[in-house]
Amino acid sequence: MSHGTFELTGRVAVVMGGTTGLGKAIALGLAEAGADVVAGSRRMDQVENVAAEIEALRRRTMRVTCDVAEAREVVALHDAVIEEFGKVDILVNAAGITDKAPAEELTEEDWERVMNVNLTGTLRGCQVFGRSMVKAGYGRIINIASLSTYASFYQVAAYSASKAGVVSLTRSLAVELGTKGVTVNAIAPGVFPTPLNRGIIEGTPRGEELIQRTPMGRFGEAQEVTGAAVYLASEAASFVTGQVIAVDGGFLASGVNQ
Repeated sequence: MSHGTFELTGRVAVVMGGTTGLGKAIALGLAEAGADVVAGSRRMDQVENVAAEIEALRRRTMRVTCDVAEAREVVALHDAVIEEFGKVDILVNAAGITDKAPAEELTEEDWERVMNVNLTGTLRGCQVFGRSMVKAGYGRIINIASLSTYASFYQVAAYSASKAGVVSLTRSLAVELGTKGVTVNAIAPGVFPTPLNRGIIEGTPRGEELIQRTPMGRFGEAQEVTGAAVYLASEAASFVTGQVIAVDGGFLASGVNQ
């Protein structure tokens, strides 16, 4: 496979949280670029649906559920993929949850639930799949951060803290794995209506404010995040590690828009 190409034929990708929202878009985007893709999530019906879409693209896949909040399930998914495909080249950590509440009312249980999925869940994926990548001398890890990594959003303190942690973890792992053939990067998506956030941004004052602060003047469409993922997964990004690519319509560049 030559350097500088976005071709992913022959690669095996696992997308945690790959059956809904941006994770699903990334899973299908990697498949369209040539990779065999396993999309993991907690619900088998969703796994089945995305697997059928991957197979419709003439790529191989598997149907295995995985809850990133449970370490043993991450290990089980890894072992199943290794048994079936013999390797994992690409890992995308896209599983995430949120909890909207005033910070002073946030319970420790709710805080820990968000952290366990968004931050510790990402660590679990990086550890379990990263070990195989290091052993193979090759790997691409792509974590999903957030605008709230950099800019505070109202009443989502746990989510914001978890996503700030994801970027710090991404950079730490990039440093540790830099000489081992494994790159570790992140994508910070802008505002994309997904099942996770649709209820609080579509047709709401919050959503209107977000659009006003986005220079392109609209929400993103899920497939618009796939290009960054394909790039980071490919040989075109062979010397890119420890970076965060914002796919945000200019949100983080925004000051005064009128």
